[in-house]
Amino acid sequence: MTAAGVFYPGNARSAEDRLRYYTTRFPLVEVDSTYYAIPARRMAELWVDRTPGDFTFDVKAHALMTGQPSEVTRLPREIRDALPADAAKKARVYATELPAELKDAVWSMFLDALRPLRDAGRLGAILLQYPKWVGPSRANAALIEDAQRRLADGGWRGAIELRNRDWFDDRTRPRTLALLRRTCSPYVIVDSPPGFQSSVPVVPEVTSPSLAVVRFHGRNTDTWEAKVTHVSQRFRYLYDEKQLAEWVPTISSISEQAEEVHLVFNNCYGNYGTTNALEMGGMLLEAGVAGF
Repeated sequence: MTAAGVFYPGNARSAEDRLRYYTTRFPLVEVDSTYYAIPARRMAELWVDRTPGDFTFDVKAHALMTGQPSEVTRLPREIRDALPADAAKKARVYATELPAELKDAVWSMFLDALRPLRDAGRLGAILLQYPKWVGPSRANAALIEDAQRRLADGGWRGAIELRNRDWFDDRTRPRTLALLRRTCSPYVIVDSPPGFQSSVPVVPEVTSPSLAVVRFHGRNTDTWEAKVTHVSQRFRYLYDEKQLAEWVPTISSISEQAEEVHLVFNNCYGNYGTTNALEMGGMLLEAGVAGF
């Protein structure tokens, strides 16, 4: 996507140039790099400086915050130096391998880094994306409740994306939605490739009056759970006009139930996501959906 002429003009050569250009086309961006490494506060300060006052950042939670492993070498030095001996020798570490004080430190450092965004009114939500091995259970419900408690206690907003279809089978679905509503957690509705354990069905439910999120992952069944050279290959899918149009009534309905609706195109191969986002924006504007 960053190659000249794919989406950005040829004179957008730096990260600052690209972000400034991006804000002229879209009102929202999702930051995924924070999943891999806890950001520095200075980075958030630069995001604020380089964007207009009405621009919004959704930021993906760090891996250790959602039951996923982190590469040890990418952890901040303060965390690495305090790791238990066994964990320090590994290439990747899970939060379950960390003492409570280090788990707390991960959350604290992550949220502290984002304070410039929040203080400037630019932070939309922290995306808590739980992997397919986090299925419906009391322990995993407690994991989600703990995450939302940590965020709510500090005045942060977290949106929940689940990647295990068992959360939404006929028996479990009512309890899943009740959990999200009880914790006032905005649910991330997904469009994703069908046929996998990580393929969650489209569940157009608004679980928080403040926010609803829809993430479009594409429908590439060949690469969704395959080993790929580049992560973007997993999302190599361009929606056609009919597929996008099918979503317009759903988005319209959602927009009547939530104060904000964030639409994120995660089919981030080349200019696929930006192309589909512009097309969807045009459809919603033509349909007269509020906010577009």
